Amino acid sequence: MVRIANAVRPRLARAVTAAGPRIARLAKAVRPRSSHLPRPRTVRTWQYTAGAATAGLALAAGVVTVAGPWDANGQRTAEGDRAAALERSGGADHGRPGTEAGARPAPSAPPVLTGLGGVTSAVGPRKGAGGGQALPDVLAPFLDASALGDGHAAAVVDLTTGERLYGTGAGQALTPASTTKIATAVAALSALGADHRLTTRAALEPDTGEVVLVGGGDPTLTARKGADGWASLRTLAAGTVKALRARDVHEVTLSYDTTLYAGTAQHPIGVNENIAPVTALTADEGRTDGSAKGPAVRVDDPARDAAAKFAALLEDAGVKTTAPGPSKATTRAETLATVSSPPLSALVERMLTNSDNDIAEALARQTALASGEPATFEGGARAIATQLRKLGLPLSGASFHDGSGLDRDDRLTADLLTALLVKAADPGHPGLRPVLTGLPVAGFTGTLTDRYTDGAAGVVRAKTGTLTGVNTLAGTVVDTDGHLLAFAFLASGTTDAQQAQSTLDDAATALAACGCD
Repeated sequence: MVRIANAVRPRLARAVTAAGPRIARLAKAVRPRSSHLPRPRTVRTWQYTAGAATAGLALAAGVVTVAGPWDANGQRTAEGDRAAALERSGGADHGRPGTEAGARPAPSAPPVLTGLGGVTSAVGPRKGAGGGQALPDVLAPFLDASALGDGHAAAVVDLTTGERLYGTGAGQALTPASTTKIATAVAALSALGADHRLTTRAALEPDTGEVVLVGGGDPTLTARKGADGWASLRTLAAGTVKALRARDVHEVTLSYDTTLYAGTAQHPIGVNENIAPVTALTADEGRTDGSAKGPAVRVDDPARDAAAKFAALLEDAGVKTTAPGPSKATTRAETLATVSSPPLSALVERMLTNSDNDIAEALARQTALASGEPATFEGGARAIATQLRKLGLPLSGASFHDGSGLDRDDRLTADLLTALLVKAADPGHPGLRPVLTGLPVAGFTGTLTDRYTDGAAGVVRAKTGTLTGVNTLAGTVVDTDGHLLAFAFLASGTTDAQQAQSTLDDAATALAACGCD
């Protein structure tokens, strides 16, 4: 505990020092504009920053725990793994496989609080009015700012009770950008279950000497030496070689099968560094620069690229192959070896933390398959809507065209986004919990690593969304009364992406600093 506390205190100290100016500005910005408004409570900077940064992280985990038991899918240890991360580098991906070396570790919420002498129990439902400011007066200076363009919507909901505390244009359907991934995550987990795994296999066609590399749609399959817990193409090749040697086979015709998915592989946005062609067989998302997240130049044909890498691995092990070409494994094909992805819960967390478009589109197609739809962009979109409708979520005005949010024709409402987060905390749906645990942590992980460093670091957990002219933010925040809130902010027609992003961050920080009525 001492080691954990010592590891975290410097981060909190920096937050205390850095937060002062911004909290002061926010306090001034939300000061009542009329003597008839309730007098705001004084919030000392050191109390807000240090207290919220520790208690906020713990409460976010604590309320979720109260909402239902963890599944046997790795989620029970997801936060505990953060304590172990203090012994090593990493943490940009919640301690999950694929964490890049040298990344700053994000502290585990319950151990951090315990190490600082606190408790880890959850806060109960919101009680009566606490004498704080009204939420509209707190948020209006930010949500009405010109930086948010000509159209915006917002909603705030108490996550433990489902009570909506604030809404403006909350039923207006706007372009959600990457906050669409929250919907994709809920739909995929609902359709497939948090324990579901995606399997890639190598199969031998009898009497032909043909080995078929069969894609199972795993977007996290890797050909790199350090698989770090993800499915490894090298492991699959080693197993295939072993099985071939047992049959005294040393030369094969190599093919690859991508027929699990249908339709066009290219996203409607066209060739783009933010996403590779969507195929049932890919290694390292078709990246050409060794990266694991973010924009990167991609190969034109990820399936052929993965098969070529597989062929090279077989050749290195002494099995001669032909140049691989497309094919389809027959029902008579004998499986030689398989590798499987981590559970779907881990894929969802990685998708949300890093805003991974490739995983998002793969999960949309897997949801389509589980829902009886064709594994296409259109089928995935229909399947997402179907799964959300089954959950009783408010779909009025919503329109899905992909799973990633890259399609500008997607439409979601603030009501739907907050409802998705509330559903993820529902005791009746414990398998949806990765939607909450996968949200980036402000100032610590994923797409929020470099945001909120002078504001509500550790208190806000949110999915970001950015397209040209569109800025969105949806997630959870702990207010000064210790209540866990879900929020969604959407803005369209923005002209300065950086200023719009900062304005949304300020709105979330103001929400965290509020003990509002």
